[in-house]
Parts: sequence; structure tokens; C-alpha cells
Amino acid sequence: MSNIDEAARAVPDIKPVALVGGAAALKDDRDLDLVTLKALAHPLRVQIFDTLSVYGSFTASGLAERLGESSGATSYHLRQLEKHGLVREVDGKGTSRERWWERTPGSVNIGSPEATATPAGRSAATAIFRQMRYNEERMLGDFVEKGTDELTPEWHAAAAVSTFNTRLTSEQLAQFVRESMALTEKYLIPFKNQTAPGARPVHVVINAFPVIDGDEMADENRTGKP
Repeated sequence: MSNIDEAARAVPDIKPVALVGGAAALKDDRDLDLVTLKALAHPLRVQIFDTLSVYGSFTASGLAERLGESSGATSYHLRQLEKHGLVREVDGKGTSRERWWERTPGSVNIGSPEATATPAGRSAATAIFRQMRYNEERMLGDFVEKGTDELTPEWHAAAAVSTFNTRLTSEQLAQFVRESMALTEKYLIPFKNQTAPGARPVHVVINAFPVIDGDEMADENRTGKP
């Protein structure tokens, strides 16, 4: 594993799941509308959505066991997610009594300008994002705490947990995000469903955002607010 630097917190999905901000989008990115955002903005639904994203298909009872919930609860929330096209039944798998569910293919954007133009949209998007971050922190914690004991040296050496701090203009940040997403499309998305020997779920997070309480450098050639 790479050395953890001064503020190490980046994570080794490709889900792909969510962009908050929107400088760049993946191909076929689905912008979630307000109705869908509000439908997803429930902690258990986000957990189900993330679990199907990371680990693949599950039954309602399998999800219940993994998440510590009742199968009645996971079954109900799966049906609600299905109504909004976020999950679907796995074709040709399971029975009328034991249905298998999977994430609907494609990336989703929980931060589109249209959906977050209202307080209700921003509130729903924030709730979803917070639960996703909580889920990600749990996976990162498991990796940091258990990785040395439970992973082979090859897997441990391949992973990276690092943070970079710099100063950029908005144009430079947007360019970085666009090029990062292009690398994602090239090196991660094509292998989302691979079943090659040795393949296992891998979680990748790229966070790039301006520090809210940081100072923006003044432009001496401009007047007024920098």
C-alpha cells in the first residue's frame, strides 16, 4: 500500500455512481430528477443501491442478512427503487419466490443543476451523498484495519490511499476532472462486469473540489470581488 500522506483519505466501483458538482460526466450519465432523488434519499435505499453497485446481484433476503435488516424491509425498498429505474430484476435468475436484483447499468448524477435548483432537491441530494460517504468510509476503514491480514501482498501493494493538496483555478480543476473521468472510462468501466480469474470488487473514489473556507487569490487586473 502507498504511504499515507499528510491527509490521506482517498479510496482504492466502480460503481460508477455519483457526481456532485458536475464539471464532467461519464458517457450515458443519468441525471436523477427531483422525484427520483427524493425516492433514493432514504438511508437503507442508498445502502441497497451501494451494495448492489459494489458486490453485484442479491436477493432481498441476502441483502437483509448483509445489512442487518428484515427481508420485508429490503423487499419493500427494492420495489421502490425499481419504480424509479434504479434497480431491476436479474433476467433469467431466481424464481417467483426468490427474486434476484441488480443495479440498473449506467452511472447516475445526484447533483444535476436542474434537480438541485430547489431546496427540496438540494436536501435530497445532500442526504444521498452523506449516506454514500458513510458507506465509503466504512469500506475504507475495513481496508485500512483488515487489509494487511486479509489481502495478499499483491492486492495490498496495488491499492492506494492518498490525498493531494494544491491550488488551481476553476478552469484547471475542471480540466483535471474531465481528464480523470476519461481515464475512468478507459481503464475501469470496461471491466465492470468481468469474471476473469482473480478479479474482485474494487472501489475507486476521485474527489476534487475547492476548499470552502480557503481564500481565492485576487486578480490585480480586475476590480470588485475576486
